[in-house]
Amino acid sequence: MGKKFEAARQAVDSAKRYTLDEGCKLVSELKVTKFDATVDVAARLGVNPKHADQMIRSSCPLPHGTGKTLRVVVFAKGERASEATAAGADLVGAEDLVEKIQGGWLDFDSAIATPDMMGLVGRLGRVLGPRNLMPNPKVGTVTMDVARAVRELKAGRIEFRTEKTGIVHAPIGKISFGPEKLRTNLVTLLEQLQRLKPQTAKGKYWKSVTISSTMGPGIHLDTNEILALVEA
Repeated sequence: MGKKFEAARQAVDSAKRYTLDEGCKLVSELKVTKFDATVDVAARLGVNPKHADQMIRSSCPLPHGTGKTLRVVVFAKGERASEATAAGADLVGAEDLVEKIQGGWLDFDSAIATPDMMGLVGRLGRVLGPRNLMPNPKVGTVTMDVARAVRELKAGRIEFRTEKTGIVHAPIGKISFGPEKLRTNLVTLLEQLQRLKPQTAKGKYWKSVTISSTMGPGIHLDTNEILALVEA
């Protein structure tokens, strides 16, 4: 272990369940890297993703964004293509964009498509699917309102899904945001996860929630406080 990580690890009580205020303050103080590290959340939920009705996949606009500028491409034609360009999309196209990606170009972070373009975009399933770049109506990236989707992604809308173990990983900002902005983004995400709770999920929903910065130690949060907050 590096000296900085070891010092950060010593500052975190692994047996304690921190309040949201304490956790966000602590994670913003533990600077392990020289760069402005990303703060991530790992929420283990009481769901079984093997059942389709318990698979959580959605998106969430963070009030303070993620601190990262996303490169967004849009599959659209005509008026929708013009709207996407005006909204700030990095590249807009149809058949030409599909050919560019089939040729090996993947220099983007998110893709949006109008519904009528999905037949064409479907050709890229084997390329975009494994990279979690395939447009999907569940996360708002298959839509006729491409301008809004572009603006939201550029402003810091995140996409997330449950993994096989029922864990949702998502970024909530940068260390430089400070405790208050990190807390606001975190609460926004937690409230969205609560709204998405499957009706068929049984038992305890909030099993554990941990926040950490890039290469930093995990800080376990108090799930009782989280439950009271999201249900209020």
